[in-house]
Amino acid sequence: MAGANARGLNADRGGLDPGLKMPRVTRIAYRCRMMTSTLDTSFVPADIDCSDWSQVEPLTRDLLERPLDTVDALERWLLDRSELESALSEAQANRYIAMTCDTENEEKKRSFLQFVEEIEPKYKPIASALNRRLIESPAAKRLEARRYEVLLRDAQRDVEMFREANVPIEVELAKLDQHYQEICGAMTCEFDGQTRTMPQMARYLEVTDRTQREAAWNAVAERRLADADRLDDLFDAMIAHRHQIALNAGYENFRDYQHDRMRRFDYAPDDCFAFHDSVERLVVPLMRRLDEERCDGLGLEALRPWDLAVDVKSRPPLRPFSSAEEFVAGTERLFRRMDAELGAMFASLRRPECLDLESRKGKAPGGYQYNRDRIRQPFIFMNAAGLHRDLITLLHEGGHAFHSILCAHDPLLHYRGSPMEFAEVASMSMELLAHPYFGEFYNEADANRARRQHLEGVLSILPWIATIDAFQHWLYTHPEHTRAERREMWLQLDDRFGHRLDWSGLDVHRERSWQRQLHLFGVPFYYIEYGIAQIGALQMWVNYRRDAAAAVRKYQAGLALGGSRPLPELWSTAGLSFDFSADRLTGLMREIESELKALPL
Repeated sequence: MAGANARGLNADRGGLDPGLKMPRVTRIAYRCRMMTSTLDTSFVPADIDCSDWSQVEPLTRDLLERPLDTVDALERWLLDRSELESALSEAQANRYIAMTCDTENEEKKRSFLQFVEEIEPKYKPIASALNRRLIESPAAKRLEARRYEVLLRDAQRDVEMFREANVPIEVELAKLDQHYQEICGAMTCEFDGQTRTMPQMARYLEVTDRTQREAAWNAVAERRLADADRLDDLFDAMIAHRHQIALNAGYENFRDYQHDRMRRFDYAPDDCFAFHDSVERLVVPLMRRLDEERCDGLGLEALRPWDLAVDVKSRPPLRPFSSAEEFVAGTERLFRRMDAELGAMFASLRRPECLDLESRKGKAPGGYQYNRDRIRQPFIFMNAAGLHRDLITLLHEGGHAFHSILCAHDPLLHYRGSPMEFAEVASMSMELLAHPYFGEFYNEADANRARRQHLEGVLSILPWIATIDAFQHWLYTHPEHTRAERREMWLQLDDRFGHRLDWSGLDVHRERSWQRQLHLFGVPFYYIEYGIAQIGALQMWVNYRRDAAAAVRKYQAGLALGGSRPLPELWSTAGLSFDFSADRLTGLMREIESELKALPL
């Protein structure tokens, strides 16, 4: 968290005066220059080593002791705090990136853990004290209301929730998550004559030879099962630690604590339950109808878990690229066709320090975009294996990078992020807006297959999101549950939301299939945002189909706000309604159904 003045107080510090109007091409050039510009070192030395507390501590002491009697003094203090926290954030980002890119490197692991164990615990109490100084400063009441209302609201919430006793528990949780990453990064299968990573094995679930699909699925399932007890041990410890955090903060359970901690000011757990019900009623039947069509198309009596990714007409799998360079070049062309400014932003990332895309042994699972906050430079991490879903992942993470770039001008670190319910709109919208440009990777027939596959994927992901979110609500409101009860609840939710599959002989794998969802381990309750954001992204898709240029303008306008306005206003600026009700979902499902009917099988 940090601060600055919206009227250009920090024009000498790299901030863009919001009153300054620029042509679009000039704006993108400005933003891309900002990410590689000379660092402002007026408060934090350019060469500071943030892993050395003796270099950080004098700066924190200055912030803790400096008088904050006037608006000018408070705003200068906010700028300096933003600069320090940007440096700390980037130091941690660099260590996390290095560790996830090579989980087998002991030095990188030690470097990350040293920061987590030594720097974070020392700074967290100071951050809380700084928040308290901010909200208790007499000058805070004289700050410009519109500019600072979100900052002050969030600081107040953080002060209310901070407990020093939770700091060492959070360190232990970070170490447990690092261990989860290490376990998953080490998972490989000997298959088809080679050692393959889990993402690479996904290719075999798309082949038309059902026997090979089954063998690949079983190889992965057995490999995961080998570590299932270790992951259960980790998760049990995480549940216990999180429940204690909630109790320390005066909450009955971690669910209620985490909803408040995540600053969910605009919806509550009951709204999540309503979302689950809407998905069950409006989306699950569509997904299962497609399952029936798939079963008939493949000529099967019943679908098995290895039958969900193969082409329904048994055509060869979609293979959008064969090398990382081809992948990146095609994605840049796609974005340039979508919008010249977005294309220029993506082109600015075509450097090794901004992209690590290919799957390899020892690399952590999943994909992410992580912004280096001091140099304001995005980094995209993923595990590409030549699949269509790799293209979707890069489009998704590219949207997050655009968000980072478009709000990079804001001198407030706190505003160079946004609530996840909007951050995921930035990313998921790119997946859908890319549909007209899939020809950069496919011929027209395959492009239509890719469009259809993606929309069918939306009808699958919404029930999966409801499953994961409902699972978390149960987990943390029943913290004393046994492993057997956990497995039973997972199976009940799969019956409620899942595909209709024949799991005969596979129960031991089905009841542990939740373990592949990394969010459950590392970022608890960060998942409903994908469902809310999917509804926003579908609205963006509808807008784009009606007026592409206007939709992109509004998309960029919303992203440029970062987190400087309340969540509903971020959505409305982007041309969207913050509404994930059953009525809204009904209309969007009709749009998807209509498009699926228009697309050839």
